[in-house]
Amino acid sequence: MKFRMLLLPLVLAACAQTPEVTAPAPAATTAAANPANPAAPTGTDQLTRYHWQLNNAIDSNGNRIDALFARPDKPVQLDFSPYRITVVNSCNNMGAGYTVRKGHLQIGPMVTTMMACNDAALAALDDAISQRVRGSVNVNLLARDNGPRLQLVTDNGDTLSFTGVPTAETRYGGPGQIAFLEVAPQLVPCTHPLMPDAQCLLVRERFFDEQGLATGTPGPWQPFNQNIEGYTHTPGIRNVVRVKRFTLKNPPADGPSVAYVLDLVVESEKVGQ
Repeated sequence: MKFRMLLLPLVLAACAQTPEVTAPAPAATTAAANPANPAAPTGTDQLTRYHWQLNNAIDSNGNRIDALFARPDKPVQLDFSPYRITVVNSCNNMGAGYTVRKGHLQIGPMVTTMMACNDAALAALDDAISQRVRGSVNVNLLARDNGPRLQLVTDNGDTLSFTGVPTAETRYGGPGQIAFLEVAPQLVPCTHPLMPDAQCLLVRERFFDEQGLATGTPGPWQPFNQNIEGYTHTPGIRNVVRVKRFTLKNPPADGPSVAYVLDLVVESEKVGQ
């Protein structure tokens, strides 16, 4: 039995609107893909360097906004590119353009996918976040010993507090390279310097044009004896993933010289008997 979820055309369309990733060519860096991009708006540098994860939300009366915490294991997250804000870990994918003006985020119309949210709590989460991340929102960046904090205050007095987690670009000191990898549904034996009898992902490189259509010849299947940060393998599931590759400045003597970070799962297929 097989079922498939194909998101690639939507993904590539989103890429075209987002300065961080505008082309699926595996060897293209952000700078190379956008040679004519203007400088980022003033005030966005700190915003773009972190994933902002929601840790508290209260209304004007000091009551916790429970609807924003429907997924305790996956907190609502805001990601900023120089010109776009994306909501992560909601039910639907949501994003909007934005600018920073005199201590306020000016957020444009929210664009969202229209996937049905069968879980009532997730549907309520989508409504709760879209009602608050819109229009003009007061923004404060706070420096703390345990990391930066972001605070958003809406016109009706709701206060959303976020913890900053460094992005891969911040941690590795550069934009990385975009690549697409197809991951086979089953692990395979492989050679690993630290683990005897290791089981590794089996992957091959894939290529797509700007319309999301497969192009070129896929690379050869080969064991992948390192991790893809953020990716969890599920036996029986074949995935095509968009990753960012980062060259490590000081790799360990017995480790890889390149780090791979999951950017998005763009195609998923369950392969059964």
